[in-house]
This record gives sequence, C-alpha cells and structure tokens, in this order.
Amino acid sequence: MNAIKPKPGLTQPALTQHRVLKKNQTYSVVVDGLSHEGRGVASLDGQRVFIEGALPGEVVVIKLLNRKKKVWQAQTQSIENHSPDRVTPPCEFADICGGCSLQHMSLEKQHELKQNTLRNQLKHFGQCEIDQLEPVLTGADLGYRTKARLGVRYVAKKNKVLVGFREKNAPYLANMNQCEVIDPRVGYKLQALQDLIYEMDARQTIAQIEVAASEQEVGLIFRHLEPLSTGDLKKLSTFCNAHNFLLYLQPAGPASVHLVTDFIADKASQERLQYHIDGLKLSFHPLDFTQVNQSINQQMVARTLAWLDLQAFDNVLDLFCGLGNFTLPIAKRVSQVVGIEGSQAMVERGYENAQANHIQNCKFYAADLFLADSLSKVDFDLTPNFKVLLDPPRSGAEAVVRQLITKPVHLVVYVSCNAATLARDCAILQEGGFKVAKAGMMDMFPHTHHMESIALLTR
Repeated sequence: MNAIKPKPGLTQPALTQHRVLKKNQTYSVVVDGLSHEGRGVASLDGQRVFIEGALPGEVVVIKLLNRKKKVWQAQTQSIENHSPDRVTPPCEFADICGGCSLQHMSLEKQHELKQNTLRNQLKHFGQCEIDQLEPVLTGADLGYRTKARLGVRYVAKKNKVLVGFREKNAPYLANMNQCEVIDPRVGYKLQALQDLIYEMDARQTIAQIEVAASEQEVGLIFRHLEPLSTGDLKKLSTFCNAHNFLLYLQPAGPASVHLVTDFIADKASQERLQYHIDGLKLSFHPLDFTQVNQSINQQMVARTLAWLDLQAFDNVLDLFCGLGNFTLPIAKRVSQVVGIEGSQAMVERGYENAQANHIQNCKFYAADLFLADSLSKVDFDLTPNFKVLLDPPRSGAEAVVRQLITKPVHLVVYVSCNAATLARDCAILQEGGFKVAKAGMMDMFPHTHHMESIALLTR
C-alpha cells in the first residue's frame, strides 16, 4: 500500500515532493472538511479529494476512484482515528448500498451539515445572510420512506435474484436482504421478494418494483418486460394477498399501470391509496408524486400554514400544487385558493380530493410553470396583495418568480428540495423588492444529503 503516515502535530501528511496520483491506488490523508453532499474533504499532494464515508478530523486510508474537474473522488478503505461524530450505521448494508450516504454520521452532525448547506447556499447564490435558521423539523430516521423504486436483477453467475438499490459508486444492485429506511412493511421483506421472483418464470424480465405506502395500504408496482404467465400472476397475487399488499402491474410505460383485482373484494375502494393531512384525507395513485416522509410532511404543512399567516379574507396562489397537499389545508382557512400544476392528471386529482373533502373554495389549473408567460395563460382572478406558496421540483421556479415580482404579491412561502435553486430564486425575488424574513431546514430524508428547505419572503 502506497500510504503516507501523518506526523504528530501536523494537519496533513508531510510531503517532500508531489507524486503522480493514480486511480485505484491507496493513500493516507487527513480529512479537513465536509462537502455539501456530506463527503469528507482532504488535500493530497496539492489536489482536493472528496471521500465517501469520511468525517472531519479523521485520518483515513482512501482508494482513489476517478478525477472530475480537477477533483479526485475517493472511497474510505480504513479509519486510523475516529471522529466523535461517527456512529455505527443502523443498516448492515450501509457500506455497499447507495441508497443512504450518511449513516456513519450522527443525526446531530447531519442536521448541522444540512443547516450549513442551506445557510451557505442562501449567502452565496441568494446574497442573503441569515444568522439564525429556524429549528430543524425532525422525525423518525428509520422506516420513514413511503415511496421507493427498487431495482430487480437475476444474476446468473450467483443463481440469485437481487432486489434493492444500486451499490455505491457502481451500476450494480447491492446484495441486500432488508432496508432500514423504507417503510418496514416492505423494507423487511426484500428477501421474501427475492425468493418470490426467483420462483417465477419471469425472473429475468422483472425490471423493478415501485413502492407506494400509506397509513393503511402498501402498493407494489411490478414492471415486467414480457407478458406474465398465468402461474406467475397467481404467485404474485398469492404473495401480495399474504402480505397485505396491493398488486399493480406495469407492462409498458406509466400509463399501463393497472391494479390486479383477483383477490380484492371491493375494487372501487382500492383504486387509490390515501393519507391524512390537517384533518383531510387525500387520495393518490401509487405513481403520483407524494412526500416520502409523512411525519415531516405533517410538520411541513403546519409550518407553511403558520408562515403564510392565513386570514379568512385571504386569496392564495399555490404553484406546483400537485394533488393538493398544501392547497386543501390552505382552503380551509381562506377565502379562495388557486392551485396550478403542470400535469392535467394532478389537476383532476386535486378536484377529486377537494370534492371528497367537501371543499368548494379552490380552483385547479394545468399550466407549464417553466414558461416565461405561464401565469398569463391561466384564467384566474386574485385580489391585490395575494399570497403565494411555491413548492417546485429540484430545478426550481425561476420562470415563475420573475413573473411574480411584477404582480401585487404580498408574501411568498417557498418550499424547496434543492437549496441551490431556492437561493437562486430568492435572489430574483429580492431584486423585485422582497426580503427573506426567515428560513429553515426540514429533515425529510435522514441519512442522505438531501433535505427540504423553506423560506418566508415579504415585500
């Protein structure tokens, strides 16, 4: 092993000359920081290295993987001294599975990392300095994930079916038999799913399993590349019946997903899954977008409602409204709410949920909010000084915030799953006369570097 041992009192290994660093070679380094993704950062012969599984203050032996944009990517091979922030991962497959990247880091350190990321993004991309972020919203760190896409692969050399996530830094599926972060009704049945598919004729043509869980039901969507035999259909139905799963099949694209009703007594009541929010029951198709962490979703909706400071006479515009996760709780408190979403299917779902909950003071429209004139194409009328909620995808809401600064908007609450695009869009709003009054982080995705953020902007 080509390793350099650090001398006492030095923060980095002493070097007499720079070597040519080589891929797949091992080296010893001192970790001096963390990247936004939670990887350890170190210097090696004058070059920066991002290290999977390393923490600040540790001396680690690393293996260089590849070099991108003058920065080496590396993997921890062994740890010579441990950080006090290091913990034993709760999952035995944490070192190989790419589903989680921070299980070796204490939850307190994870929250600190994510808060610092949010603060730094707002400062550097949003020209906004916030000394004190709002308290972190937290929930259970295990068994929280209600949506997941599991890969399926039959490995002929091992004569085995794998079900799970991809390995870290590799395109292969991890050899795992349970997952600690997926809803345990599914996470603890990966081995049973592997055994089921191994016994099927279609074990080489089942491509993936989509998981969608609610409080009462769990739906599994089996994506199959070839038609299933009668025997395979019976095996799937028997398995799902035994484990209380709803069985969906996907023989082609998303539109082909359909519920298998052979063993369902009341088909009409099972076409949708349901979850509760703010005293409402919302229905969704298993492929619909819903928040993966319902505990944090409950808290996030409550914080959003509080920050909007809703009054009975208010009019609210909910952009990227989805199936009404925020829209319908808002409608209970205001005069009128208008939800806009890019998908007509989601607009229809919004109206379905409004009708089911006897809510009449909301309207839903379909519009491409990534177009520069999207709001002008929607026929809605809101009184002056209306309030706005934004909850866009990772790409953010640049096009629509540029439109909002020209309209009589009184207040904006922006919920985001990407702190960088949140900061960028906050900068645009600030140029238009808004100010970031407060912001906070919500730990929607424990043990990963992903996070949900929220910001309040006022004129």
